[in-house]
Amino acid sequence: MLTSLTELSHRKQNGPPLAVLTAYDYPTARLLDEAGVDLILVGDSLGMVVLGLPDTTGVTMQMMLHHTAAVRRGVKRAPIIADLPFHSYDTPEQALANARRLMEVGADAVKLEGGVGFIPQIKAIIEAGIPFVGHIGMLPQSVREEGGYKKKGKTPEQIEHIIADAIALDQAGAVAIVLESIVPDVATEITRRIRASTIGIGAGQHTDGQVLVTPDLLGSFPWFRPSFAKARCDVAGETLRAVQEYIAECQVTKA
Repeated sequence: MLTSLTELSHRKQNGPPLAVLTAYDYPTARLLDEAGVDLILVGDSLGMVVLGLPDTTGVTMQMMLHHTAAVRRGVKRAPIIADLPFHSYDTPEQALANARRLMEVGADAVKLEGGVGFIPQIKAIIEAGIPFVGHIGMLPQSVREEGGYKKKGKTPEQIEHIIADAIALDQAGAVAIVLESIVPDVATEITRRIRASTIGIGAGQHTDGQVLVTPDLLGSFPWFRPSFAKARCDVAGETLRAVQEYIAECQVTKA
């Protein structure tokens, strides 16, 4: 079990691979921590799986602060990564100010989406002593611009671009990089070439770790689940059963 971000380099070299899950509230965060998960991500995916938004672009800084603080209350051991939401890091000054706000409510590191084009923002964060996690490949905050969620690394141009992003983030000092929906061979090559730990989601099995949205793992969000996510229980089904049983008991006519 990971207890500090300083252990990431050792885990990359010696294993085992990292197990990373998302949390957005106190009880889930506490359970993940007690179960032994390595890292907890307060992801802006909360926009969809908690708040019912169509994508992550409607998530605000206030939402991220609220949920990061709740997660912090439940965690004693696992390092917490918090997402910088859409348009919260348009300039280096804004990126640093908002990264500091997330750290103040309990994050151990912050994450933003993008590569070469965001190096000034990333350097501002890292130079202020804030641990930084990158996110490249498919970028959920860009879903409207790109017209959907699309696999990355299918063409030579895309491969060159993704690898350049990974190297730039690594050289800037990222402690880890999320590789989302990247062709597995490309994710494997990135993992081999950089010092930072790679955390894959829909990017094959040869990264330094894996991350999943916890409601996908638990089967608690039945309305959509990505093809690469295996539900290991059926929380939604059990919730429906329990509620319907409760309703039936409440409606029994008194003798």
